[in-house]
Amino acid sequence: MAGESTPHAGNKGGWHSGRFAHTFAAIDLGTNNCRLLVAKASIEGYEVIDSYSRPVRLGEGVALNGTLCGDAIDRTLQALGVCASKIERHRVSRARHIATEACRRACNGGDFLATVKTRTGLDFEVIPPAEEARLALASCENLLDAAIPHALLVDIGGGSTEVSWIRVRGHAGRLGGVATELLDMTSVPWGVVTLTESCVRGTPREERVSRACYDDMVERIRADLRPFCARHGIADAIARGEVQLIGASGTVTTVSAHHLGLKRYNRTLVDGSRIGRDTILSICDELAEKSVVELTGIPCIGNDRADLALAGGAILEAVCRQWPAPVVRVADRGLREGVLMDLMRQADRDADPFRCRDA
Repeated sequence: MAGESTPHAGNKGGWHSGRFAHTFAAIDLGTNNCRLLVAKASIEGYEVIDSYSRPVRLGEGVALNGTLCGDAIDRTLQALGVCASKIERHRVSRARHIATEACRRACNGGDFLATVKTRTGLDFEVIPPAEEARLALASCENLLDAAIPHALLVDIGGGSTEVSWIRVRGHAGRLGGVATELLDMTSVPWGVVTLTESCVRGTPREERVSRACYDDMVERIRADLRPFCARHGIADAIARGEVQLIGASGTVTTVSAHHLGLKRYNRTLVDGSRIGRDTILSICDELAEKSVVELTGIPCIGNDRADLALAGGAILEAVCRQWPAPVVRVADRGLREGVLMDLMRQADRDADPFRCRDA
């Protein structure tokens, strides 16, 4: 059945064993987007052989009424049908599919995922925020600088924003030359969808949001970040130059693409790029002065992202004001990539003849 992990072909050896014996798939079903990656292992990590991303807005209305609505369910089922077809076509042998904030928060999230399994054969797991943080770190680890002892990883989602506090050290035997330890994380209950619905819902698309409204969004996020900052002394560590900041989200990649002057989005140029804090604050200020209609005219924002761009900018600005690291490293990667890394490591463990197994 599509979406199940099935260990097999692990005894051939060499290039036909472990991770090299499989085709992998991962779906990240978030509050705003449905994302699929299908990949095979390579010497440097993995090679993507198919992908799919669709802004399904599954969490539309959840912040207000606590349930997934009919239109959002229909859009998502359609997208997941496409994902299931791709998984079957590529004969995927190992897969993991995860759902996040929208399904955690909605009272009918479990019923919806049961319907998904019946309609598409895809089996989803609702993961907690701590697992989101772990997977995001797994995908971004090789972007970290081993010379800087700590990192903040900020993942701005549709329904929530996860922030991870990480210890970093050099490790010659690891990809990217770094080893990491996830020391703590916090989940802020505001993402681009939930913040938009709470603060600017009903504002006409041609009308600009007041500066007071925008500043209130920024302050909401900062209020939730301050306890985490104080608990770990993060501001003082930043002042000592001991913290690197990584942003992993559509908001951060869009701001980077805008900074680079891209007319069309190019992942190769964006992923791993660096953008200065002052530049980010300037771009966020620029976006805050525009209506949704005006935002649609900006390359790499367009109609799909325009409705949520203001909230995304407010969250990113709050992060940069709370933690004034001079540079943000941009990651166009996230939970799917972390899932793929996990699946490949598990395939290697299952194929290891010296690994103790249960009878």
